[in-house]
Amino acid sequence: MKYIVILVLGLFSFSASAQADAIEKYFQNYMDNEDFTVVYISPKMFSLISKLDLNEVENDPEAKMLMETVKDIRGLRVLNTDVNAMDRYKEAMTKINTKEYEVLVTVRDKGENVRIWVKEDGGVINELLLLVGALDEFVMLSFVGNIDLEKISRLANNIDIKGAEHLEKVGSDQK
Repeated sequence: MKYIVILVLGLFSFSASAQADAIEKYFQNYMDNEDFTVVYISPKMFSLISKLDLNEVENDPEAKMLMETVKDIRGLRVLNTDVNAMDRYKEAMTKINTKEYEVLVTVRDKGENVRIWVKEDGGVINELLLLVGALDEFVMLSFVGNIDLEKISRLANNIDIKGAEHLEKVGSDQK
């Protein structure tokens, strides 16, 4: 059913309070800054989404894939700005300890820098961190949960969050 997809996608615009992950401190610094678009979806919201009746989406492959993807996600944070974007990217690169992550993708093309890291525990990816820096765009995105890279890549096509399109770079060939 399309209304389930619309509901789940609409949830990506909600803001709420703290979750412990790699960007919490940085995120908190800019959460109230009007120059940033801020998205935070709490573990509770993902828990509620995962309890929706999958029978209602049986005939809608897109909605079914979306539900299967979000069932294992425990949190999402996004910071986005076009104000001093490259400075924000450089600041994030110095303030966030990326040494505890494994580099998944690095792209530098025409003034745009995209970096994607993952954190694994026992062979399971439990965090994905994306940073994008360009003259007119800064994006920081962090998923926390049991993350299937192929599903996250497909999810990137279905969510309307600026910067999420870079998640398409983590397709099945990266597993």
